[in-house]
Amino acid sequence: MTTNSSSLQSANIKSSSELRNLLDRGFIWLTRFFALAVAATLLWIAAQVTIEAWPAIQKYGVGFLINSAWNPVIDDYGVLPQIYGTIVSSFLGLLIAVPIGVGTAVLLSENFLPTQVRVVTVFLVELLAAIPSVVYGIWGIFVLIPLLNDVGKWINSYFGWIPFFSTAPTGPSMFPAGVILAIMIVPIITAISRDALISIPSGLRQASMGLGATRWETILKVIIPAAFSGIVSAIMLALGRAMGETMAVTMLIGNANNINISIFAPANTIASLLANQFAEAGGLQIASLMYAGLVLFFITLFVNIMAELIVLRVKRI
Repeated sequence: MTTNSSSLQSANIKSSSELRNLLDRGFIWLTRFFALAVAATLLWIAAQVTIEAWPAIQKYGVGFLINSAWNPVIDDYGVLPQIYGTIVSSFLGLLIAVPIGVGTAVLLSENFLPTQVRVVTVFLVELLAAIPSVVYGIWGIFVLIPLLNDVGKWINSYFGWIPFFSTAPTGPSMFPAGVILAIMIVPIITAISRDALISIPSGLRQASMGLGATRWETILKVIIPAAFSGIVSAIMLALGRAMGETMAVTMLIGNANNINISIFAPANTIASLLANQFAEAGGLQIASLMYAGLVLFFITLFVNIMAELIVLRVKRI
C-alpha cells in the first residue's frame, strides 16, 4: 500500500514538473512570437513608407536632406529646415523637461512629501499626459505665447547679441513650441524615472547611509546612478514623443520653411509639414512627404540606438 502511494506521488510530481516545463516553453515561444511580430510590423511600416517614397528618393536622392526648398509648383522639395526644426525643438523641450521631470521623480520617490500629498501629486503629474495635444496647442496660443513673448522681449533686449536670442519674438516660434513640448513630456519622464527609482532595493540606500553618506549624497551618487538605465529610457521615450508630436507644435512653431538659429524665430518640423500639407498633396508631393516621414523614422531610430549604446557603456563602467 505504501509502495503504491509513493509511486502515485512520484507520478504526480513528475506530471506536474512536465506541465510546468511545457508551460514555460509555451510562454517563451509566445513571447518570442510577439517580439518577432513587433519587429516584423516595424519593418513592414518602414517598407511601405519606402515604397510610397521611392519616386522622391529616385529623383532627389540624398540631396533631399540638404535642400531647403519646398515648392509644390515646380516640384522642388527638401527637408533640411524641417530636420533642423525637429531636432532643435525636441532637444529644447528635453533641456527644460529633463531636470524638472527627474527632479520631480526624486521628490515623489524619496518620501520628501506626506503620503497623501505625494499620491495627489503623482495623479496630477500623470494627468498631464492625458490632455489631448490640440488642447495644449489652444492653451499655448492664448496663454503661453503672450506670456513667453514678454519673457522673450526681455531676453532679446539684454542678450540679443547671442545668436540664439538675436530676433525679437513676434508670436509663434521655436521657443513656445519647445516649452509646450517640455510640458507634454514631463509626465513621461517623471512616471518612468519614478518607477526606476522606486525599484532600487532599499538595502542599497541603507548601506550607503550606513557608510556615512548623507541623504542627498545617497540620492545623487548611489540611487540615481543605479537607476540610470531607466532614466535614460524615460528620456528617450520622451524624445520620441517630442519628435513625433504634431498638432501642438504645428499650432505654435510658426511653420516657416527656413533655418534661423534664433529660438524666437518661426520654424517647422517634419511632423508639422506632414500635418499641414498631406491632405492637399498629390503626385510627387505625396512621395516627398513620405520621404520626409521616412527621414523622421530613421532619426528616431538613430536616437534610440545611441541611447542604448550609452546605457550599455555606463553598465560596463
